[in-house]
Amino acid sequence: MNHPAPPHLTRVPGILYGGDYNPEQWPEEVWAEDARLMRKAGVTMVTVGVFSWARLQPGPDSWDFDWLDRLLDLLHAHGVAVDLATATASPPAWLVRAHPDILPVTADGVRLEFGSRQHYCPSSPHYRSAALRLTQALAERYADHPALALWHIHNEYGDHVTECFCPRSAAHFRDWLRDRYGTVDALNHAWGTAFWSQHYRTLDEIEPPRTAPGPVNPTQLLDWRRFCSDALLALHRAERDVLAQLSPDTPATTNFMSMLKPLDYWTWAQHEDLVSDDAYPDPADPHAHVTASLNYDLMRSLKGGKPWLLLEQAPSAVSWRPVNVPKKPGLQRLWSLQALARGADGIMYFQWRASRAGAEKYHSALLPHRGTRARGWQETVRFGADLARLGELAGSRVTADVAIVLDWHSWWALEADDHPSARMRWPDLLRPWYTALHARRTTITFVPPDAELDGYRAVLAPNLHLLRPEHAQRITAYVHGGGHFVCGPFSGVVDGHDHIHDGGAPGPLRTALGLSVDEFWPVPDAQTVRLTSGAEATLWTEWIVPEDAETVDTYASGPLAGRPAVTRNTHGSGTAWYVSCHLGHDIGAVLDRALTAAGVRPLLDAPEGVEATVRTGAHGTYLFLLNHGDRPTSTPLAGAYAAGGTDLLTGQPAHGHVHLEPLGAAVVRVHPDPQGERT
Repeated sequence: MNHPAPPHLTRVPGILYGGDYNPEQWPEEVWAEDARLMRKAGVTMVTVGVFSWARLQPGPDSWDFDWLDRLLDLLHAHGVAVDLATATASPPAWLVRAHPDILPVTADGVRLEFGSRQHYCPSSPHYRSAALRLTQALAERYADHPALALWHIHNEYGDHVTECFCPRSAAHFRDWLRDRYGTVDALNHAWGTAFWSQHYRTLDEIEPPRTAPGPVNPTQLLDWRRFCSDALLALHRAERDVLAQLSPDTPATTNFMSMLKPLDYWTWAQHEDLVSDDAYPDPADPHAHVTASLNYDLMRSLKGGKPWLLLEQAPSAVSWRPVNVPKKPGLQRLWSLQALARGADGIMYFQWRASRAGAEKYHSALLPHRGTRARGWQETVRFGADLARLGELAGSRVTADVAIVLDWHSWWALEADDHPSARMRWPDLLRPWYTALHARRTTITFVPPDAELDGYRAVLAPNLHLLRPEHAQRITAYVHGGGHFVCGPFSGVVDGHDHIHDGGAPGPLRTALGLSVDEFWPVPDAQTVRLTSGAEATLWTEWIVPEDAETVDTYASGPLAGRPAVTRNTHGSGTAWYVSCHLGHDIGAVLDRALTAAGVRPLLDAPEGVEATVRTGAHGTYLFLLNHGDRPTSTPLAGAYAAGGTDLLTGQPAHGHVHLEPLGAAVVRVHPDPQGERT
């Protein structure tokens, strides 16, 4: 059960600021210095106890909470709130040795060993009971502690272990299948077991999809993906239920990992009081800020537009890439403000004090190894002051009139084996569409396939490979009622059981799109196909047969030369576009036409490299302008923002144009529009 949404993410006012704090790695005399420096930096909340299980519970029947009592008292005395972790992400050695079946088993039958983290089988009853016992002990002791502001359940579910193939997992999978199908006959139909003599007499004959001589049943693999997401969610919900019973007045979260394939975050988000994310854009990637923007839009979307929490990011370099490039001066500030621009109400980091030992000792921190003399510390203090100036933004929201449909089940089905092309990967199909919208300062929201669509000017589906008829009906009704829909290739191919729709693609979207797909024509690696418009397709093309749709663009080269490539169909009062090929960044031209027809306009006419978003709340409207480029820029304030306002970061007026240095930013509290044009 979720708590009512507070005016802020937690009881802590303003924008949250802080990071993971691991005091068990340090002598206790260091703690007082840490608390003093946190106050100096403007830190308002720290995450404590993420990997403290062995310290909190040194043995099966021994507990050590005294150190945590002293720590929480110290932090509270210095005005620092606590996001208290349940510490269940890494079982201690004594538990693993007492119950070796806790350790997960790979599809090849290899049991993974102790010595890292997340070394547990999601279906292990010994792990579950021990984790709940620890969670209960923490909740009973700290539910009323004045430092407690947020519960942090586990840590980064699915980071290292998303599945286990041991006998206990097999039994759990069979129980899950019984709940899903009821009878073995229903399962045999869903799995298409008439193929390759895979028929089952009873559900007890079923095992997980371990390594096999050849391709494994694709629907079995799809259900396995569903089961693995649900199995981890069941662990999370069990801890969540303990906290809800013993600490009902404190919100709880678990840190998501941006757009993570193994976990269906639409389902997971239903069990979060607030969504939090761990995000690690690569400073060596010149386009990293676009991917980060995409992920932040997803986090905001998961709870219907509510503010979310950036719970982890790197102050500078990480420690786990082949080459770990630091963030140049100003980049940490810019990228953190980007999260605020996309709806975050808190900016947290991993971690507070840099570790001296362990796998992450080269990972950056708010307080680096060099201490207060380090460049990073100076940025830590300056950014804390920035966030203090932005406190009034807390609770404000980002809105969008363009939606992108995201379905984890379709993602899993799309990337199965033995398809016409192994190159059709959801992130690769999505990214060019999102990049085009980002460059055009068009804010989007992600929606699940069962979402209500009527409030959006345009709905985009870069790919909907798996499409249930009831979800297609929603899209068709949206178009018929006047909506504008743009659909990418290899969509409407299979149903929820991964069976090909009768008549082939686009299946239940045939009426809305006004066409049929006769044959898939993947493009060989390193080859391209030209279109009449001048656009180029890679990865994928299709032989399509328009029925009611009109042809907008045709193939100009390759085996499909002269055939339709992009179509547009009028259905009822609306319009549905179909793009039968992967156009990469050339998709922008198609989206321009479709969005213009839908009445979607860019937020502002800003220079290249300047990101623009708006948050609106009880205290006003806030225009974010972020310069991701390496040159100074000047953005004209026009239209609804022509009245200008005040840059909260500097306290200076913003009129006419906003000038930004490289990696510069402005957060303008916009003056009321005397003409009433702002929406």
